[in-house]
Amino acid sequence: MMTNTDHKKLEELVSPMIPGGWFTAPPHFTVDDDEILVVGTLAADGPGDGDPHAFREATRAARMEIADRVQPATGRSVAWGVTTGDTTTVFTSLGVPVMTRLRIGEREVLDTLLAAGVAKSRSEALAWCVRFVGQRESAWLQELRTSIQSVSKVRAEGPALD
Repeated sequence: MMTNTDHKKLEELVSPMIPGGWFTAPPHFTVDDDEILVVGTLAADGPGDGDPHAFREATRAARMEIADRVQPATGRSVAWGVTTGDTTTVFTSLGVPVMTRLRIGEREVLDTLLAAGVAKSRSEALAWCVRFVGQRESAWLQELRTSIQSVSKVRAEGPALD
């Protein structure tokens, strides 16, 4: 997980590359070890006139150029998304494989989702579970992220050994 300082450095790297008029405010950056997701609120009078699909087409070359400059500097892929009203559209984002070991009771949860037709595979069922928790427990996850950032800050301000 990135520290606040690292996140700020990333914003300082990427934000100046984004042309004015694309978004109504500075974009939001979501970052993990593999990817940077840049999401901005579309300007009604910007490229695509507020339409996410038109914006995607109108800005494709510029977004790809920014990504080509950011990826070598950060070691992460760059994905883009836009918000219009209450809807966020992510254009392309990595699907990163994650390996886990599950005991029988945990596999039983996935198999129930398979049997009910909620998912077509255990992998899809696990992804469904992660999305479900992300949607239903977003406040708790945000509190957890904030706590992690606080611990990182305290650790950084702590004494250093020589």
